[in-house]
Amino acid sequence: MNSADLIITGCSQLLTCSGSAPKRKKALLDLGIIEHGYIASLQEKIVFIGTEKELRQNVLPEPDTVMLNATGLTALPGFVDPHNHLPFAGSREEEFKLRIQGASYLELAAKGMGIQTTVNATRKATKKELVSLCLKRLDSMLCCGTTTTEAKSGYGLNLDDEIKQLEAIKEANEIHPIDIVPTFLGAHEVPKEYKAKKNEYIDLLTHEILPEVVKRELAEFFDIFCEEGVYSIAESRELIKAAKKAGLKIKIHADEFVPLGGAQLAVEQEAVSAEHLIAITEEGIERMAESPTTAILLPGVPFFLMQNTTAPARKLIDAGAAVALATDFNPGSSMTESQLCIMRLGVFLMNMTIEEAINAVTINAAYGINRQNEVGSLEVGKKMDLILCDVPNYPSLVYHFGVNPIKHVIKNGKVVVRDGKLV
Repeated sequence: MNSADLIITGCSQLLTCSGSAPKRKKALLDLGIIEHGYIASLQEKIVFIGTEKELRQNVLPEPDTVMLNATGLTALPGFVDPHNHLPFAGSREEEFKLRIQGASYLELAAKGMGIQTTVNATRKATKKELVSLCLKRLDSMLCCGTTTTEAKSGYGLNLDDEIKQLEAIKEANEIHPIDIVPTFLGAHEVPKEYKAKKNEYIDLLTHEILPEVVKRELAEFFDIFCEEGVYSIAESRELIKAAKKAGLKIKIHADEFVPLGGAQLAVEQEAVSAEHLIAITEEGIERMAESPTTAILLPGVPFFLMQNTTAPARKLIDAGAAVALATDFNPGSSMTESQLCIMRLGVFLMNMTIEEAINAVTINAAYGINRQNEVGSLEVGKKMDLILCDVPNYPSLVYHFGVNPIKHVIKNGKVVVRDGKLV
């Protein structure tokens, strides 16, 4: 008999999302559903999943075991957000208004707005202020069902402020229930003071900022914005090689606006993920499908930017690529902390099925940050990260849009959101 300190009983549907990671093609349609499911954990880890009869045969409740009645609720793994820009200061409502009036994202950037606006605000903010902002945003994510998230720097673009952002991520991770995976994105843009001397900034990244980030153990991943007018394929390749040599794993902002071949570069450099991919080519799709590199798609971006083109999720899935979804939470192109919202956009904007979208924000999203052995699915031995939604079945998560049905959130075996409110 297994002991348990938390038992969740009588779920209307229990979606385990179990199976080999990443899920591809038809495997993305499998949610591992247990009707009227029961699940139990001990000391943060799942020890049982199954029916009521199997629970009685295999699990022995202790006098102080927490029993959570999930009758009428649908359970699924806590959402994983594999791409966001958590530690920033300031906002860009005025820019948003200009974009509504017809200005494009690239046009605004050419006028010194866009990323540079947030860089200025983030440089002025103290680390304490950034930590406070991160914690507030993480609370919002948690109430929307996210239990693990990646978080990128990239709004400092110098030694002190990139370190400040990454230290803010580290401190927030030590305080907040959500697990945060840190990414160094010093190559998010070329700072204005280096616009006429990009090579000097690349040298600064390579020889000063990157070594200090690694020395302080502040990042697991290195990311770069491989895009026309930002970092070319050749520049990206050299920076990626330096980051790999320093011991960081690789993510790439790839083929967002122009088909540069960022997806092919990601495969070539054995990146964990290529992200955005709105302008990915047929060759890029083919290469991604043949590789372990995750295609992290961000439907909140074209929605927020009011663009007509989205990443070709259907083509990528049908070709066999490992597809995940993420918020890209940032003040300029996707101001949302909600993976629930992103999951719905995957269905409504990118022709994904509901099952594909759910797997894309759980097990495949976990794979996109190398956490598939810990989170992203409900399986014995994994973390008890679970959300309970006040819907009778999983299609209702998308069918009844515009509301947040998440009633309870369990993180590491503890109830952290109860009745929609932080505990």
